[in-house]
Amino acid sequence: MRVVDIIEKKKNKQELTEQEIKFLINSYVEGKTPDYQMSAFLMTVLFNSMTSKEIALMTKYMMHSGDVIDLSEIPGIKVDKHSTGGVGDKTTLAVAPIVAACGAPVAKMSGRGLAQTGGTIDKLESIPGFNVELTERQFIDQVKKHGISVIGQSGQLVPADKKLYALRDVTATVDSIPLIASSIMSKKLATGSNAILLDVKCGNGAFMKDVESATNLARTMINIGKELNVDVRAEITNMNRPIGREIGNKNEVIEAIKTLKGEGPSDFNELVYSSCATILEQAKIAKTHEEAEKMVSEVIKNGKALEKFYEFVTLQGGDAEILKGNNFW
Repeated sequence: MRVVDIIEKKKNKQELTEQEIKFLINSYVEGKTPDYQMSAFLMTVLFNSMTSKEIALMTKYMMHSGDVIDLSEIPGIKVDKHSTGGVGDKTTLAVAPIVAACGAPVAKMSGRGLAQTGGTIDKLESIPGFNVELTERQFIDQVKKHGISVIGQSGQLVPADKKLYALRDVTATVDSIPLIASSIMSKKLATGSNAILLDVKCGNGAFMKDVESATNLARTMINIGKELNVDVRAEITNMNRPIGREIGNKNEVIEAIKTLKGEGPSDFNELVYSSCATILEQAKIAKTHEEAEKMVSEVIKNGKALEKFYEFVTLQGGDAEILKGNNFW
């Protein structure tokens, strides 16, 4: 099998076979396919797109290019939430502890900032001492015992995505829907969650500038989930204005804490409640959206959500005491 034939086939808008996609991804990760050939392939995808089956297969072999975390020893449906990012987007900081406080195990791999937005990892690392470089065993044990853990992308998890993203960044192929979707979903699936909620941002403060492209991306990732037997749902969020009132890593941590206390701004509260309710339905902890929202309200009112956040911070080496006082900022 030759890479040039695969490029030629995709150039002519033909569907690639599973073996061709597997060969292409594996040979690139192993260093057998040079950047110039993979660059040519990425550009053909940008112009000619891929079928749903091709995108799912590309995601599958990117995911299996490195370690895949097995969470089967943890009872229940393991959940994850991913946001495509936007100005002032601190949703995960509030959603993860709320969902965990309601009994759904949260196993999440997050990224750093892109362009104008800070990533969840950047926000968490603004807390003194917070550590996202956990071993796989530490990650599994923490989710099993405490119901929540967030890690960064290690060299062993999805190395294909690391290489491909770096190449896309210098070949003007970042904005390809199939490549965005396979990049996001390969990382999500590698952490072993059974249910994933995608928050696709749309507007001036996001990477997807219009509803059409955001909807296309959301549907593409949902289809990947269907092809690979994972419950994937999506919501599209307006990012023509920042979410909440705070922008900046530390500021957003503070606003997330206020929200966990029941004191957050109304627009952010609405998004948090909706996201948490959907995840609790996916985890089969709640039967309806209304029942789930009542559970969310209860763990905020009784302080369990905030307590879970402080527990999570402490478990990963962060200084929760500084967050409880007035010395964080």
